[in-house]
Amino acid sequence: MWGTPGHRTGPRLLPVDGRMFLLCSFILEVAWGQMNFAGDQVLRVLAKDEKQLSFLRNLEALKPQKVDFWCDPARPSLPVDIRISFSDLEDIRAYLESHGLAYRVMIKDIQVLLDEEREAMAKARRLERSTSSFSYSSYHTLEEIYSWIDSFVAEHSDIVSKIHIGNSFENRSILVLKFSTGDSQRPAIWIDSGIHSREWITHATGVWTAKKITSEYGKDHVLTGILKAMDIFIELVANPDGFAFTHSMNRLWRKNKSSRAGTFCIGVDLNRNWKSGFGGNGSNKNPCSETYHGPSPQSEPEVAAIVDFITGHGNFKTLISIHSYSQMLMYPYGHTVEPVANQEELYNLAKDAVKALYKVHGIKYIFGSISTTLYVASGTTVDWAYDSGIKYAFSFELRDTGDYGFLLPASQIIPTAEETWMAMRAIMKYTLHHPY
Repeated sequence: MWGTPGHRTGPRLLPVDGRMFLLCSFILEVAWGQMNFAGDQVLRVLAKDEKQLSFLRNLEALKPQKVDFWCDPARPSLPVDIRISFSDLEDIRAYLESHGLAYRVMIKDIQVLLDEEREAMAKARRLERSTSSFSYSSYHTLEEIYSWIDSFVAEHSDIVSKIHIGNSFENRSILVLKFSTGDSQRPAIWIDSGIHSREWITHATGVWTAKKITSEYGKDHVLTGILKAMDIFIELVANPDGFAFTHSMNRLWRKNKSSRAGTFCIGVDLNRNWKSGFGGNGSNKNPCSETYHGPSPQSEPEVAAIVDFITGHGNFKTLISIHSYSQMLMYPYGHTVEPVANQEELYNLAKDAVKALYKVHGIKYIFGSISTTLYVASGTTVDWAYDSGIKYAFSFELRDTGDYGFLLPASQIIPTAEETWMAMRAIMKYTLHHPY
């Protein structure tokens, strides 16, 4: 099915400079302890019709896997972003061209962005140590975020507490911040970030949001009204194993780190592991796939911990799951194009939230149901939440629209968090005034 250009039957030999390039990349990888992506590119492909989309979907079935979809093949109107390793660029470009697929380079060299990201983190870390402060405009490791949580809770113990809701596959703590001014079983709002570990902007947005809540309580009458009647729970790192791995080895890791007998491939896509629509379209039974749904619904401890906690609480009214990238605000369903019962209400609420977001920095979001706005995706958090009785369930896809993708510069953390906050505030305010 897959053929290299010119129908060569033997292995394609890299030119000398290419072999040296990969050798240097390998040496750097060993030295840094991190996978090196020197020469890897992100291509944006525009499919004209369903036939061309099928050609793109065929790329995922290649063995060994040659591409990493950053934006999956969904419908002809949506661009498809693909990360391709340096060694496979020539073959993949030839494949695209042979099928008449137009493309352009979005990121010329991923490693350049990664080096800039590491340098910025190192600089911020030095500044934090010298000033004994925490920078909300920088990316942080799992250890740094968990350390910040302890300090943050101690500083704001009158309104914030830390809850341990379970342990990950690799036995890391799964932590939730609770913001409350009342008793334990009040109506509640759930916010999670980082279920896909490479989406660093989501963790940073979650941390900034937590700080925003404590700084604005008593000043912002809308937030104050919400917290006088409801509790807010924020899970900053929904995938701690994967997130730690993005810092220690593979910056572009998406899944968790679970392993099973019978396959050498690691990890489950935690946003395909929920009960609603489990195993359907938009998920994959292949353990090597980036959208592998796992062996059974809620098989992953990271998902099971959230399910048990939310179900055990029994009074959540809103769920917001934060992802990146594409600049979208979506609601159920993902596993089917059938509209939910209160589709019109969710549409109008999403519209108002996107308007509030736009007013902050002029960033445009599109909105609608997951299946009609993005693509069919089965076994997702928001579908489960809705089917579990949480009427207001939303998923954000934060900045940007592909210039940086998952490697959004730290300079955009605070602007992204500021605009996202206003959208979430609109959703929470609506929830407060529409009890059920």
